[in-house]
Amino acid sequence: MTRQDEVDDPRRRLLVQALAAGWFGGLATVPARADIFGSAPAKLPPGQSIYRLSGAVRVNGAAATMKTVIGPNDTVETDRNAEIVFAVGASAFLLRSGGKMVLQGEKQADSVVTTGLRLLTGKLLSVFGKAPAGLRLHTITATVGIRGTGVYLESEPDLTYFCTCYGTTDVTSIADPTSKESVTATHHDKPLYITGDTRQKGRNVRAAPFKNHTDQELMLIETLVGRTPPFVFPGQEYDAPRRDY
Repeated sequence: MTRQDEVDDPRRRLLVQALAAGWFGGLATVPARADIFGSAPAKLPPGQSIYRLSGAVRVNGAAATMKTVIGPNDTVETDRNAEIVFAVGASAFLLRSGGKMVLQGEKQADSVVTTGLRLLTGKLLSVFGKAPAGLRLHTITATVGIRGTGVYLESEPDLTYFCTCYGTTDVTSIADPTSKESVTATHHDKPLYITGDTRQKGRNVRAAPFKNHTDQELMLIETLVGRTPPFVFPGQEYDAPRRDY
């Protein structure tokens, strides 16, 4: 059984299957792609933020549509059974159901620079361009310094799951700053749990399994900002790292 088979969200399973079937390799026909999602993945044109949304999604409290423009300091929320795939400047995101994130950034000349984000609840896959010094991600239990990378995180009230998909990150427990880890990864090398237990001095950052995201999804959101992930698929059926933890 592949990890693609283990995807339990029907919408996400459909997405991963479509990507694995050749969205990027030319194996799926354009009509088939349009039937599933409306358009093949490509760099978003100027003025367009959202590639795909399903279910009830809000931006700054207002219902989002495909025409909604998302800015560097906006709040994005997804209801249960909702999802949004979007880009802001050189950063791109896939926010799953039941999520709430607050972007942090600034406009510089004709570009938008992401300087950080706060994931209050939910599951988020994200990729960043060349990160400015001090770019940070925050959850309830963790702070993560980013240096140009792709990451996946899940935020719960007392636990964060964090995977450095590729790049370099510095992970610190908010409850216990002595619990920290620097990770340099090329391919999901060291996923982590970060707990909020104040009694576990020095042990609030722990090894975790790989889960809940795929290489195809990373390729999708990198494509939206005109990039590709720094790894090569060995074959079209490859849907997640063949790695045991």
